[in-house]
Amino acid sequence: MGRRAALICLLAALCWGPRGCGGFSQAVDNDFTFTLPAGRRECFYQTMRKEGTLEIEYQVLDGASLDIDFYLYSPSGVQILSEERQSDGVHTLETIDGDYQFCFDNTFSRMSEKVIFFELILDHMGEEGEEQEDWKNYVIGSDLLDMKLEDILETINSVKARLGKSLQIQTLLKAFEARDRNIQESNYDRVNFWSMVNLVVMVVVCVSQVYMLRSLFEDKRKSRP
Repeated sequence: MGRRAALICLLAALCWGPRGCGGFSQAVDNDFTFTLPAGRRECFYQTMRKEGTLEIEYQVLDGASLDIDFYLYSPSGVQILSEERQSDGVHTLETIDGDYQFCFDNTFSRMSEKVIFFELILDHMGEEGEEQEDWKNYVIGSDLLDMKLEDILETINSVKARLGKSLQIQTLLKAFEARDRNIQESNYDRVNFWSMVNLVVMVVVCVSQVYMLRSLFEDKRKSRP
């Protein structure tokens, strides 16, 4: 058990050290929220490597109709996909070397700005080649161990992947919550506005009816001199 504990500590030090464990295929997760003014188009760039995976998920959190146009371009400038008047979307693609461009277009709206959340998940972006086997250089006398190193790495990799997925789901839930809250606040303002309008109309109608009823019972006969 002492050798097994020492081996686990060694692997943990290697995998969570400054260099990290090259054998893990760890995804990089980045999310952003920005405001896109009316009549504007905003583009972003992401550098990718060959045989990597790029996943883009976006949501319109606030703004009239909660819709936006989305475009994705390859490093050579070829349009890969386009979506019009969508409130959200998820896209995954295999990448090549170069800068991928994705744009959010709000030019169709002349008055309403949009609050947009998007998340980038970059997979298979680690160093390739010999670095994936660096951890084996630290193992001495592996024939004396009763536990396979591959099993330990597979377990740690599975835990890290699940933790990353949990973080991604929590981020998406926060985005959904923000969008739902904006919708509720917008509905609340609309209800208050139209309630005030109805109240004003009722008061005007009430005053008009009282005036009309009083005018019906007024004695319009003029007294003779």
